[in-house]
Amino acid sequence: MKKFSILIANYNNGQFFRACYESIITQTFTNWEVIIVDDCSTDDSAALIKDIIQSDSRFKLYENETNKGCGFTKRKCVEYAGGELCGFLDPDDALSPIALEKSVAAYESLPGIVATYSQMTMCDENLVAVKMFSQIKRIYNTPYFFNCPIQISHFFTFRKETYFKTEGINPELKSAVDQDLYLKILEHGNPEFIQENLYLYRLHAKGISQFKSKEGARNHFAKVIYAAMKRRGLTMINAMEIPETYTDADEIFGLLHYQTRPLYRLKNKVKLFLK
Repeated sequence: MKKFSILIANYNNGQFFRACYESIITQTFTNWEVIIVDDCSTDDSAALIKDIIQSDSRFKLYENETNKGCGFTKRKCVEYAGGELCGFLDPDDALSPIALEKSVAAYESLPGIVATYSQMTMCDENLVAVKMFSQIKRIYNTPYFFNCPIQISHFFTFRKETYFKTEGINPELKSAVDQDLYLKILEHGNPEFIQENLYLYRLHAKGISQFKSKEGARNHFAKVIYAAMKRRGLTMINAMEIPETYTDADEIFGLLHYQTRPLYRLKNKVKLFLK
């Protein structure tokens, strides 16, 4: 039976960790470990988490000596992981009780896949379900897939052996870290879409305030996409030249406008149907 490493990068979210913890210990799949890396929180997060996990050896807590940012911290999570399969869970969110069972089952039934992802439920501050995040779709994976518009999100899991075939998560990134991970993993194989709500995403003011401005996040995402274009050796996309050097986000997103058009999306649906 494969071991699953649940990866948690924490920064000042200890107050929400109880619900996250309870969703883990009630998983129907039981061969798991939890790797938590605290990014030098400025509140009492580390103490709160230690109090909750106590002496449970399935939980391992590490602490950065200084604040390093999301990219560095998530990269550390993978480095500490001991399982063959991994998936990130934010400390203010939670998993469905069958999240690990469904994810692991996909790898067992489809040995060629490198990742899975699922539907996600948007919740209020008290983790009460509000609506399903409707943008998550089954994707047609090609070198021209950049998750723009977003179609892959939580609960994203991946083979650790596949991750180590990549450059790994960019430690310099402060946002778009998950996007960086998705694109790198998908360059080594195809994912399986699990059409069930396996992830509970909590919306709260503190979570939103931790992100930089929307423009800053957009710029990070554009740089992640541009890096993927270069890794893949692309020089043209939709009959347009990819710039030799990165200039700004508008130029990169401008190359991908065609992927939002109905005809392009219809063609991908047909390809998926015929696959």
